[in-house]
Amino acid sequence: MAVIDAVLDRLLDGLLGLGRLLSPLCSPFVLLQLSALVVLLLLSLRVVCLLWSHAQFTRRLRCFSKPPTQNWLMGHLGEMRSTEEGLQAVDQLVRTYSHSCSWFLGPFYSLVRLFHPDYIKPLLLAPASITVKDELFYGFLRPWLGQSLLLSNGDDWFRRRRLLTPAFHFDILKNYVKIFNHSSDIMHSKWRRLVAEGESRQDMFNHISLMTLDSLLRCTFSYNSNCQESSSEYIAAIFELSTLVIERRGRILHHWDCLYWRSPEGQRFKQACSVVHGFTRTVVQERRAQLLHRGEPEGPDTTGGEEKKKKRVADFIDLLLLSKDEDGHGLTDEEIKAEADTFMFGGHDTTASGISWVLYNLSQHQDYQDRCRAEVNDLLQDRKTEDLDWEDLSSLPFTTMCIKESLRLHSPVSAVTRRYTKDMTVPGGRVIPQGSICLVSIYGNHHNPEIWPDPDVYNPMRFDPENSKDRSSHAFIPFSSGPRNCIGQKFAMAELRVVVALTLRRFRLTPGGVERELTSALRPLQEKLEALNTVKQTCEESAEHIKVRRGQLNTSRLGGSAEHIKVRRGQLNTSRLGGVRRAEHIKVRRGQKAEHIKVRRGQAEHIKVRRGQLNTSRLGGVRLNTSRLGGVS
Repeated sequence: MAVIDAVLDRLLDGLLGLGRLLSPLCSPFVLLQLSALVVLLLLSLRVVCLLWSHAQFTRRLRCFSKPPTQNWLMGHLGEMRSTEEGLQAVDQLVRTYSHSCSWFLGPFYSLVRLFHPDYIKPLLLAPASITVKDELFYGFLRPWLGQSLLLSNGDDWFRRRRLLTPAFHFDILKNYVKIFNHSSDIMHSKWRRLVAEGESRQDMFNHISLMTLDSLLRCTFSYNSNCQESSSEYIAAIFELSTLVIERRGRILHHWDCLYWRSPEGQRFKQACSVVHGFTRTVVQERRAQLLHRGEPEGPDTTGGEEKKKKRVADFIDLLLLSKDEDGHGLTDEEIKAEADTFMFGGHDTTASGISWVLYNLSQHQDYQDRCRAEVNDLLQDRKTEDLDWEDLSSLPFTTMCIKESLRLHSPVSAVTRRYTKDMTVPGGRVIPQGSICLVSIYGNHHNPEIWPDPDVYNPMRFDPENSKDRSSHAFIPFSSGPRNCIGQKFAMAELRVVVALTLRRFRLTPGGVERELTSALRPLQEKLEALNTVKQTCEESAEHIKVRRGQLNTSRLGGSAEHIKVRRGQLNTSRLGGVRRAEHIKVRRGQKAEHIKVRRGQAEHIKVRRGQLNTSRLGGVRLNTSRLGGVS
């Protein structure tokens, strides 16, 4: 069928050329008839192959439970969505089928969805020689990422994995921790400035995404883009490509290249690819020339000396340029470009999502947040700077537990897919036929009540060593598992711990926003006395609703004249709100939750909180206006 697709694509591209060639010999009407006949023949052949393959897979997958379908032909097409409703549908599948089920996207694709560690383990641990990345979910990335480690198979994958593994050695990652500290400092300085300017309602995920991209550009290219403060064509192109890939996956007609590349989305994809590839190609070529002229950069610092180095520390591009296989052959410029683009793609969005959800969950659980903050403060006490070192990361056990529980509850990657070149057997004697797509639901596995009691509850104590010692090794797989697991998982976990720790050190997170933390004796006295957070609320006569989506509390207006909420020395003094005569005080201290505010004008109706989404109804006809800084609202 892939051959037919390629032939059809070439045919459509060549019809105009064929018309010019045959126009002297045939009338336009005859030429049109001939072209239509060829296209109809190929389409008919394609349909016959699809229906035959669909019937074969349907018969062989009868050993798996099959959820109800629209009809025999369309199957479950359109029911798999990357939305909150889509995740709720996964929850229902897990409760109903427990471990696995078959799934059919029309006659086009046959899948087996798995969400139990006993079924997932034999698939992810299968040898890489029989494991293939399917084109349904990964093929759309190929024009952007090329034949990189993420998308390659067989011997090509083995070679690339061997060449890239040294780039993620502990000695290399130690250098990157300094970059994580620096990028976090820039983001936190921006937060302080925005709050001081009265712009306290901010989108946390956007800020953190720019911070992770800033870190990656420094780690990959030693390039200071200043993207956290100013716009960049390269950064905009990466965001555009990420969005277009997700959109294309959800549109079945755009799965065919011959249609997609002629669409407006396809043209935008090509343009964004041109920007990203041009930037990476230029950097790789310039860096190779520098290596030939200046020699190798400085390796990892193992002396611990303070003397300034004369040579630049090796970054990701340097390590790829210097890597050699057993035959002495290195990677070509095109191969290095593909790996650098993959590193940028795989490292920014998922890490930003992970950090945002950790901060959101800690804002909802002040006791856990206080315990993490105390752990960080104890680690950094009596130090001249707040920078974390590589060795410090292992001294944050409870913070790491909170990060892992957040990765379980809100997995940045909800699923991975695999195909196998032979039949695969899973528990119960069930056989997954060769060529079927195995969709390993990381989200479903992490929310399976058979493995995780009360799966929707945020409970970091699940990852206490005593509580997790008898748990399956594949119950928690945020970075996948086996030979084709995420090569950058140690890089990601290091960045998560640094950013989360420094954020808790400097800020207090609440469901209503972010406040500066006033507990460090190392901070200057004048910094302790300054206003921590100023939220400007404007009042109108008619009250509106509170709208909150996935941890984002959209602020509105209160009736009357604008009042200010001043926060000084850890104490929040609220002035009159409209006709409320008596101001209530909220005392905010280091490890103490804010006390409740009594609102007289109207009675608060129900507040629904569901899986990271805070839906708040009317509060006595008054719509509250709260700040949002970084995914925590």
